[in-house]
Amino acid sequence: MRTTLQLESLLVLALCLVVYNTQHYSWGIFATCFLLPDISFLGYAFGKKVGALSYNVAHSYSGPMLCGLLFVMFQQSLLLVIALIWCAHISFDRLLGYGLKYTEGFSFTHLGRLNSKHR
Repeated sequence: MRTTLQLESLLVLALCLVVYNTQHYSWGIFATCFLLPDISFLGYAFGKKVGALSYNVAHSYSGPMLCGLLFVMFQQSLLLVIALIWCAHISFDRLLGYGLKYTEGFSFTHLGRLNSKHR
């Protein structure tokens, strides 16, 4: 199952990069914004529950999909830029094994436990 999920993430990442490239958006903006969702780690300064919530909000596909939907409705290119970069970030994280977090702690994810020999 893990391999299937990683392949899925790789395909989502590839799709985001291809669409981004075909739209001729700035790769400088991509590089600058790619790690922005990781600001959500600051939630862990307020405890495990707040940390998991903030991380999950920033690392769920719901946000970029909403931006993509709004792009389709309003044709504002900034919305597509945000959706593609955000989605690429999430898929890259998932490819590396970083899943959505449980409140038990950062290493407890929907993809299995981080740094575990039995992932």
